[in-house]
Amino acid sequence: MGFIKLTLVTFGVLYVAALSGMYVFQRDLQYFPSRHDPAPEAVGLTGVERVTLATPDGETLVLWYSPPAEGRPVILFLHGNAGAIADRADRFAFYQTRGYGVAFLSWRGYGGSTGRPTETGLLADAKTAYDHLRSLGFAADRIVLVGESLGTGPAVITAAQNPVGAVVLEAPYTAAVDVARRAYPWVPVGLLMKDQYRSRDHVALIQAPLLILHGEVDRVIPFGFGQRLYEAAKDPKTFLSLGPVGHEALFTSETWSKGADFIDGLYPR
Repeated sequence: MGFIKLTLVTFGVLYVAALSGMYVFQRDLQYFPSRHDPAPEAVGLTGVERVTLATPDGETLVLWYSPPAEGRPVILFLHGNAGAIADRADRFAFYQTRGYGVAFLSWRGYGGSTGRPTETGLLADAKTAYDHLRSLGFAADRIVLVGESLGTGPAVITAAQNPVGAVVLEAPYTAAVDVARRAYPWVPVGLLMKDQYRSRDHVALIQAPLLILHGEVDRVIPFGFGQRLYEAAKDPKTFLSLGPVGHEALFTSETWSKGADFIDGLYPR
């Protein structure tokens, strides 16, 4: 009995220590920013302005901006949890070929932007970029939000709280806490997780056409999360499977084309 008691006590101590470590360093497990901040021209882009934006809480954000062709909408792109906007220059160029205005926001703590990423901070960043586009004279119904992976949470919440023309979500989640709960079933993540991005609580408030794209064998954010978020949304909405592909499909022109085709259906050339 003494050995069993000692084993249980040891296990309990190790468990509490593991939980404490995960709680303290949880944002290091959630965000993987790159500070890479080249000029747009250095990664092969043309006609792109590097803009700096001030957030209400005193951070400075980098935004890459290219104006639209006449009559075309502007895409506000909200990227995922790893890398930097410079790593997505090929996507930026793709949107330019479709005639869209393009605004790639670098989250706080990423690629040239100050601060450290948090849910509150990223939501403030998305609103700051949205307000900047409005200040340039874009009507709300000409702004299309495109969210990639982690960026789908801020995209959903921003669109729920502000009028937009359309929303495209690539590999979205019902909530980041739901993904974490699946990854760490032995951790009470609902109690400990700071940045939960509960998209499921906001998606029904979106008053714009919505497209959800998801790969069927995505191991980072499984297919079922996108399906359940779609079920929680209101019409008009569309769900498109990307087929038997994983999270890497978010970085292919085939995926971007599906989103662009949806946008072109709403804004004919």
